[in-house]
Amino acid sequence: MTSAEVGKQVVNLDIELDNLWIIVSCILVFLMQAGFMFLEIGFSRRKNAGTGVGKILVNFAVVTLSWWAVGYAVNSASGGAVFGDQGFFFHFGQQVGEVTNDGVAANSFLFGLAFCAVSLAIVWGTTLERIKFAPYAIFAVIFGALIYPLIAHSVWSGFGLLDDIGGKEVLDFAGSSVVHLTGATAAFAALLLLGSRKGKYGPDGSPRAIPGHSMPLVGLGVMLLWIGWFGFNGGSALVTDGVFFAEVALNTQLGAAAGVLGALLTCWLLTKTVDVGMAGNGAIAGLVGITAGCGYVEYWAAPVIGFVAGIVVVVGVLQIEKKLDDPVGALSAHGLAGIWGTLAVGLFASPRLVGDTASAGVWYGLFGDESVSAGFGQLGVQAVGVVGTFVVVFALSLAAFWAIKRTIGLRVDEGDEESGLDISSHGMYGYPEAFIPQPEYPVADHAPHVAGTPVAMVADAPPSKASNITGKAA
Repeated sequence: MTSAEVGKQVVNLDIELDNLWIIVSCILVFLMQAGFMFLEIGFSRRKNAGTGVGKILVNFAVVTLSWWAVGYAVNSASGGAVFGDQGFFFHFGQQVGEVTNDGVAANSFLFGLAFCAVSLAIVWGTTLERIKFAPYAIFAVIFGALIYPLIAHSVWSGFGLLDDIGGKEVLDFAGSSVVHLTGATAAFAALLLLGSRKGKYGPDGSPRAIPGHSMPLVGLGVMLLWIGWFGFNGGSALVTDGVFFAEVALNTQLGAAAGVLGALLTCWLLTKTVDVGMAGNGAIAGLVGITAGCGYVEYWAAPVIGFVAGIVVVVGVLQIEKKLDDPVGALSAHGLAGIWGTLAVGLFASPRLVGDTASAGVWYGLFGDESVSAGFGQLGVQAVGVVGTFVVVFALSLAAFWAIKRTIGLRVDEGDEESGLDISSHGMYGYPEAFIPQPEYPVADHAPHVAGTPVAMVADAPPSKASNITGKAA
């Protein structure tokens, strides 16, 4: 075998390893759908536990086909600054094996889909326990075909609207704004039109705690998300040569760990409780916060970013809850933490990692050899990315949810909300033995029922010491 043939085999092996890592990462990101499912089920009341399963399955199915038909092409690195134009129906008519390494390979399709599906899953955290089922599927089509792909194209296509702002690009390595702020912004639009759950606010307007039914499921959901995040961030390195993807993974772990501690410390200082829900919130906020910078910051900066994200999520939950009923804290953990993470790149981005199309963070201007003005310039570019993402996503999402509300409606009626979405939307409880008395399935003493007829378990709890922290996670 000649040296040229050996070299060709090495190159081919390198390509195969890169593709294998992307597919493994894709599977890890897909696993995050299970994390969202368990998290939301755990923080729902038992009468709404089953609908979380249906929601995840239907959304995952619908967004897959929407991405296949339209979204992948709009997201693609083609077309103009606003949207891509290649890959509709993933090159309909081609046979398996015809699409190779020209930018439309199957692994690229799947990896992009995984990110889009995560962003969509974030949307529904604010809508638990009172939204109709049909809007899930309708909005999934709009989100997967248009909203998310437009934002991803603008940042990651190489020539999108946010790829050149005064000669600098918005740095978002794996999606603090592209994925998480996008999902949280759409969730905010939905919440504004949907309103709060019945009984959430007292006559004086003060928030009441509506605890979820299973903290173990919440913990399982958080851990699945945490594990899946290594594919989310590490996979965004796209290649396996060198050790860069391992550096990204380590930054991810450091950010998440610091997020837990930042949230718990803040929770203790403000409420004198070590709230389990806030521990989960802190982990997710730390992960969201480090997602933009995981490939741009040094190890020392990752726990700083994560710790601040943990503080932000607790303060955010407490303040937002005063007016908006966000059962899982998505607006804080994905929205506020996503904003912080995107801006943090402008503060801590390393000269070693930013490349030629961006500048090192403000820190290296103040305490290093880099330009202070260039650092502040990069921070400004990051801020433009945040504002641009929020404005576009909010406008499109609000229009979509307004149209849904005016046609088929967004919210279930009062009786269905009291009965629970499991029985009113799906015809069966997630925990039937807790509501339907039968000789072989006796009802627990604490589960209310009348003459064998299911009766809704309506939470009407008094305000808690920690307001509605308990039962909060994103």
